Amino acid sequence: MRIYRANNYQELSRKAANIISAQVIIKPNCVLGLATGSSPIGTYKQLIEWYNKGDLDFSEVKTVNLDEYRGLGKESDQSYVYFMHHNLFDHINIKPENINIPDGKNPDAVAECARYDKVIEDVGGIDIQLLGIGRNGHIGFNEPGSAFEKNTHCVDLTESTIEANKRFFASIDEVPRQAYTMGIRSIMHAKQVLLIASGEDKAEAIYKSFWGPVTPEVPASVLQLHPNVVLVADDAALSLVK
Repeated sequence: MRIYRANNYQELSRKAANIISAQVIIKPNCVLGLATGSSPIGTYKQLIEWYNKGDLDFSEVKTVNLDEYRGLGKESDQSYVYFMHHNLFDHINIKPENINIPDGKNPDAVAECARYDKVIEDVGGIDIQLLGIGRNGHIGFNEPGSAFEKNTHCVDLTESTIEANKRFFASIDEVPRQAYTMGIRSIMHAKQVLLIASGEDKAEAIYKSFWGPVTPEVPASVLQLHPNVVLVADDAALSLVK
């Protein structure tokens, strides 16, 4: 594992964007695994800036997103489809047919999860998977549990995750209670994993994930077993690391 320490969120975002942009330049038809939430917004802004300068070309890039709320369609401004278009896709030259996100409106969980696993297989796997991390150590929506979930699955969100996500909704009652999420197996099969973390509220999760035991109770701890993980975190998120 490689660790890049950043002084602040802006520097963290630039470092993460550097790693992603290098992948796009080296392999123009690469497959990017993308994340949502507040952590990657700065990274996406930096990628857009470099695209606008003519430094990056996304015309051959394919993407697969980690997750989507179950029950939310792409017309909802709280869906991850909307998030990705608003924060990245609408500002670069990626082809719509190369964008892949779980279908939150598919009521058949078994069928949707099988479909998304097939999507990941068909694109040839993920070259670099961008991850944030939850306060409880979740990656994607792989929540703490008794076993590592291997494939795309429908998950019941924990109260801590619902609480963390309520800031994006008008009230906590509007936060979906379930989501479709890429499984640990797909994440671990990515050729490279890039995890970003900012803020003191992520410090305990970072410490337990990379300096604690590998356990399903801290889903991100499985990344200790991945051969090519890059952690980009600011001073606050690394505050428990000596």
